[in-house]
Amino acid sequence: MIKIGHRGAKGYVAENTLASFEKALQLSVDMIELDVFLSKDNIPVVIHDKTIDRTTSGFGLVSSFSASELQLFGIPTLQDVFQLVNNQCEINVEIKEFEAVKSVLDLIDSNIFSKVKILISSFDWNALQEIRFHDDEIRIGVLTETDLELAIAFAKFIQAYSIHPYYHLLTSENCQKMKNNHFKIFTWTVNELEDIIFVKSFNVDGIITDFPDRI
Repeated sequence: MIKIGHRGAKGYVAENTLASFEKALQLSVDMIELDVFLSKDNIPVVIHDKTIDRTTSGFGLVSSFSASELQLFGIPTLQDVFQLVNNQCEINVEIKEFEAVKSVLDLIDSNIFSKVKILISSFDWNALQEIRFHDDEIRIGVLTETDLELAIAFAKFIQAYSIHPYYHLLTSENCQKMKNNHFKIFTWTVNELEDIIFVKSFNVDGIITDFPDRI
């Protein structure tokens, strides 16, 4: 079972920051999960929300700022993270908007970071389909918080690598079905020890957590 740092090590350091990713590496994660939107100048930047309001001292839409302006607020570019991690672990890039697909793929194709260590996930299944259309090798993870049956069917359709279900959806039956279809199961966001024990009982392949040292 692999441990996946949610937005770095969100339980210890401000989420989706270079410091949070450094902390995740110190905690020996196998994979870092992060979120990507596009800046005003079409550069993939690492932030969970459409606005910078919650996580910085600024206000406004991410898309209203250039990447260099966002960096001043502590929001790194995806390239910044690739260079920081430097292939020390895998990276799960969650694409938050369809418009970011091309820029993310272009960055991956630049070979700054090993492609085999990248996993792209999204709740926007159209974005995942677009990724598969352009690249038949990259690993894809299908995110869902509602319908696992539909997620399994879609994962088959796009030849996904993994399914990322909200942990409350998990049962022994649906976990077995995912395994029978050869999908990795990376469940989120599991922080409390009793919940970690619960999901481990299903033999999931990885746990996305704010506290990687608890896994």
